[in-house]
Amino acid sequence: MPRNFKTLDDMGDVTGKRVLVREDLNVPMADGQVTDDTRLRAAVSTVADLADKGAKVIVLAHFGRPKGQRNPEMSLALVTRPFEAVLGRPVRFIDDQDAEGVIATMADGEVGILENTRFDPGEEKNAPETVDRLAALGDLYVNDAFSAAHRAHASTEGLAHRLPAFAGRQMEAELDALDKALGNPEHPVAAVVGGAKVSTKLDVLKHLVAQVDHLIIGGGMANTFLAARGVNVGKSLCEHDLTGTAEAILDAADKANCTVHLPYDVVVAKEFRANPPVRTVNVHEVAEDEMILDVGPAATEALGDVLKNCRTLVWNGPMGAFETPPFDAATVALARTAAALTREGSLVSVAGGGDTVAALNQAGVADDFTFVSTAGGAFLEWMEGKELPGVAALVG
Repeated sequence: MPRNFKTLDDMGDVTGKRVLVREDLNVPMADGQVTDDTRLRAAVSTVADLADKGAKVIVLAHFGRPKGQRNPEMSLALVTRPFEAVLGRPVRFIDDQDAEGVIATMADGEVGILENTRFDPGEEKNAPETVDRLAALGDLYVNDAFSAAHRAHASTEGLAHRLPAFAGRQMEAELDALDKALGNPEHPVAAVVGGAKVSTKLDVLKHLVAQVDHLIIGGGMANTFLAARGVNVGKSLCEHDLTGTAEAILDAADKANCTVHLPYDVVVAKEFRANPPVRTVNVHEVAEDEMILDVGPAATEALGDVLKNCRTLVWNGPMGAFETPPFDAATVALARTAAALTREGSLVSVAGGGDTVAALNQAGVADDFTFVSTAGGAFLEWMEGKELPGVAALVG
C-alpha cells in the first residue's frame, strides 16, 4: 500500500543538519526517578538513527501541564539524565532562554533536549510566533510522538508546515499498525472495547459498528448494554440514563451486519475488593445486592472462538475490573488467546490505551501482539475515526 507520509528514509543526507524531533518524554516520576521508561525507550530508534547519520538532534517534548508557566518541577532537565541512560550516549539539556546559542555549539551527531515546550504559552495555542521561534532552531522536522498527535500544538502540528516534515520510526510503526487494524484491514475484523463507562467511548462504539464484523463489549460499559436489553444488573456500575443510546448503537450494528457480543455469564460479588466471595451466574441471575465485575468463563471461551475466525483485532479497554483479583480472569484469558493466534500468524492484533497496555502486561502478552500503542487520547480519537492534526500535517 502506498504511504502518503515521508519517513527518515526519505530525508537524504542529514550530516550537520539541525533536526527538530518531537518525542513524547512525558514519563511518570516519583522522588526524582522515572517509574516507567517505556516512552524514553520508544524514542531511541529515531534519535539514535539521526545522530548516527551526523545530524544535530534537538528533541522537543512536553512534561506535565505547566499551562504556559515556567515550573522547575516540570523541567525536562529532570528527564535528560534518564534519557541519556536509555539512549546510551551523552544528551545535553538545552535551556530555551539561550537555545540558538547552545545549538550553534552542538557537534554533528550530538543530541540535546530542549526545555519543556509547554513553558511557552503559545505552544498549546499553536501560536505563529511560537512556531517561528521553534522553526528558527532547526532545518528539518520529525514527528515521532503519535501520542501527542491529536493536539494541534506548535511542536506537534505548526512546525510540520514550516520545515520539511517526516515521520519518526515510532510514528511510522504506529501509522502502519493502525492502517492494518482499521484503515485497510483484512476481514473479518473484531474489536474489543472495554472500560468502565459507555459515556467515554460513545464515539468509538458508533464508529466501530460500521467498520468491524464483531464488536466485543466488556467492562462496566457492558452492563449498560445488558440493561438496555432488559437485564437486571443489580448493584453493578451502569449508566442507566444511556440505555437508549446503547439501544441505538445495537440497532446501528444490526443494520451494518456487525455482530455485538455481550457476556451471557458473569462473575458477581456483593462487594468490590480483592478476592471477595464470588459467584459465576447467567446474566439473568444477578441478585439485587450483587455487582458484575468480570465476564464469565463460558462467554470468555466463546469470545476466544470468535477471535479464531477473525483476521484482525483492535483492542481498547479491559473486560472486567482487571486491577482487582480475581476480576482479571477474562481479560487475561482473552488476551492470551489473541496472543497465541498472533504468534501463529492467523491474527493481526493492535491494542492501545493505558489500561489496555497494563492489562496486556499483566497477562504477560504485550510483546506478542502485532502492535501495542502507548498512546491514550490519540489512540481513542483514531478509534473514533477522527482526523489527528499531527498526522494530517505530515501527510498534507
